[in-house]
Amino acid sequence: MIRTVLLVDLDGTLTDPAAGIVGSFRHALAAMGRPAAPAQDLAWIIGPPLRASFAEVLGGADEAEAALAAYRARYGATGLYEASVYDGAPEALAALRASGVRLVLCTSKPIVYATRILERFDLARHFDAAYGAELDGRFDDKGELIAHILTDQGIAAGSCAMLGDRKHDVIGATRSGVPTIGALWGFGGEAELVAAGAAILCARPYDVPAALARLC
Repeated sequence: MIRTVLLVDLDGTLTDPAAGIVGSFRHALAAMGRPAAPAQDLAWIIGPPLRASFAEVLGGADEAEAALAAYRARYGATGLYEASVYDGAPEALAALRASGVRLVLCTSKPIVYATRILERFDLARHFDAAYGAELDGRFDDKGELIAHILTDQGIAAGSCAMLGDRKHDVIGATRSGVPTIGALWGFGGEAELVAAGAAILCARPYDVPAALARLC
């Protein structure tokens, strides 16, 4: 079956959000009296739901909610714009649209932030629809979000694919029978994506249109 719909992740796939996410995460930990060491590598937090990441670091759900509030205070004001678009990403989206592929944003980032980022970096025009998590935690889980998108948009699993850089994208898509194109330029890396079961890997955004065609 020809795959005419591509679900597209945001962080680590379209944009490099490291400065804003990590900076806001550090701000939140400091606000909780648990500052991270300056040299501590926090790149692992990019991609998974932040509520779960805070719980892992702080050790409790209540602490995680308080930290998440502190994170959002900074991130919503400045952090979401501390990002850059990956070279070739806009061109890849344009090529996909020109070939008749429907593009749907599928991110674990709260949709209220995701839509602002798409507008800020002139990416919104490429998308037919945009979906993300809700601030109350609904659709934090990528699998639940993907299942919701397929139902809401009336998309058959056999007609679409997922593009993402982390195992959560691959595992979530697999639950709905959707294959994933792994973005090696993001934060997951080849080993993580292969272990999760990515159908195909791309080294650059420019390679995505051809990769999608090979999944047909």
